[in-house]
Amino acid sequence: MEQDIRFMKAALEEAKKAMVQGEVPVGAVLVRNGKIIARGHNKREKKQAALAHAELIAIEKGCRKLKSWRLDECELYVTLEPCPMCAGAIINARVKRVIYGADDPKAGSVRSMVNLFDFPYNHKPQVTAGVLEEPCGQILTEFFQKLRKR
Repeated sequence: MEQDIRFMKAALEEAKKAMVQGEVPVGAVLVRNGKIIARGHNKREKKQAALAHAELIAIEKGCRKLKSWRLDECELYVTLEPCPMCAGAIINARVKRVIYGADDPKAGSVRSMVNLFDFPYNHKPQVTAGVLEEPCGQILTEFFQKLRKR
């Protein structure tokens, strides 16, 4: 659990980068053998790209670093429960384990709305939910409160 907290804090740092850039503050880090090999944060507004989610950016960087689309020895830490697109990418990349902070009641596809990992796909990642849930949720709450005030 200590390792999960350490890496979730790194994902939170990525989320803070997103917030500073005016993006929804979601961050992700991809870990292999106890070391961060890739980082990502939301860049949808900056890139005007629907696919620029934190998880997809980290997965893509990890694939390039390992020169493989298979991330079966990797763990993905993300501050918000993955959406259906990201959950699908996690399955396709064969990510070993997903660790996330806050549930996403509107789009979460690992537990909240549906659990795509429960379907009979060819890969089923392990999941740990609620790691640093409060700070992961708080950064999102603060971001949207400020956005509504504008």
